[in-house]
Amino acid sequence: MPKKSFLKMFAAVADHQPIFIRSLKSAACVTGSLCILFSMAACQKLKPAATTPNGTTAAYPAVQSTFSSTINLNALENYAAQPIPGYIKKDNTGTDPITNAGATLGRVLFYDKNLSVTNTIACASCHKQSMAFGDNVIQSQGANGLTARHAMRLVNARFAQEVRFFWDKRASTLEDQTTQPIQNHNEMGYSGLNGDPDINALIAKLQGINYYKELFTFVYGDATITQARMQNAMAQFIRSIQSFDSKFDAGMAATGNLNANFPNFTAQENLGKSLFISRPSPPGSPVITGAGCQSCHRAPEFDIDPTSRDNGIIGVAGNPLLIDVTSVNPPSLRNLLDPTGKVNGLYMHDGSINNLAAVIDHYNQIVINPLNTNLDPKLRPGGQPQNLRLSQAQKDALAAFLSTLSGNDVYTNKKWSSPFISF
Repeated sequence: MPKKSFLKMFAAVADHQPIFIRSLKSAACVTGSLCILFSMAACQKLKPAATTPNGTTAAYPAVQSTFSSTINLNALENYAAQPIPGYIKKDNTGTDPITNAGATLGRVLFYDKNLSVTNTIACASCHKQSMAFGDNVIQSQGANGLTARHAMRLVNARFAQEVRFFWDKRASTLEDQTTQPIQNHNEMGYSGLNGDPDINALIAKLQGINYYKELFTFVYGDATITQARMQNAMAQFIRSIQSFDSKFDAGMAATGNLNANFPNFTAQENLGKSLFISRPSPPGSPVITGAGCQSCHRAPEFDIDPTSRDNGIIGVAGNPLLIDVTSVNPPSLRNLLDPTGKVNGLYMHDGSINNLAAVIDHYNQIVINPLNTNLDPKLRPGGQPQNLRLSQAQKDALAAFLSTLSGNDVYTNKKWSSPFISF
């Protein structure tokens, strides 16, 4: 390839993957020939953050004055190298790997109410840390109205086979998802439609905020704000929100075997686990040994099988007279409850269920609405609505097992909290 074409290609890559290129530059410049190559194009794209004579990152006054001790650019929080259990195999990161600097910027964007036209709504307004980044109302309040669906929990969004996001999978990636609420009239108001300003107006607004000038320079080497840079940083922050300190994880670490009885579980919790992972008992079987939850909500990640279809809940949030049969992409089952056993918000895309017992009752006996044209075949075996015939003791055991999927750290860890002193 001619050198000019190669440099043009490399510069384009650098514009989208600046942190990766900065690291690559550092390694490549060990040799003189590659150092010359990088300095001619890509290295000019991304200048490293200014440093003091002792090698530490220079002061960023606007960041320091705005965030005080909540963000220290000289000692970044650990987002990129968090421990992940060896039994967790699924990861939808793709080409936007988590970096400490990128996730720090993403954290600021996630909590910043300046991202709404009214300066009153942030991503975190609907996705609350205290609820595993979900919400406790059916529809969240946006800048110009209510959300169309219930705000889902974001914890462990990274650890899933599914790469599409939103309940209806309309976002092709998490990066694509991050700015769609910003560009929604009801939610954050930069839709560019019917008199709304568009996202370019938001970018111009953020370009005038000093701490963004410093943060984008710190992360990308220059102060230019683009939608792609915002998307990458916010996706890195969201993917960093992980929870693997649950009772379930302690049991997996002790046995390394999902099918074994966990020594730290009660008999009831082990029964619930067995019911969860075992196939439903055949119709007419005198003994019920399985509920089949695992076929859709796959342990140990507890992500959704991407081929899953509608789950039998076809209501529309805020309007039960309408139907919605496209909602097929729920969040991980981890942290359904908080550490005290309280539900983390509401369940289902329409927020219609507020307790685990009701969720289990729904799946125990599926009621088929004739208007539902998209019910998952697994919920109508042989063309008949699913009837698991679980006893009350078995239902209670399932609920007990699901409660073991909740951790503690995600609710209080500073690195996922608001960096703004008064959010």
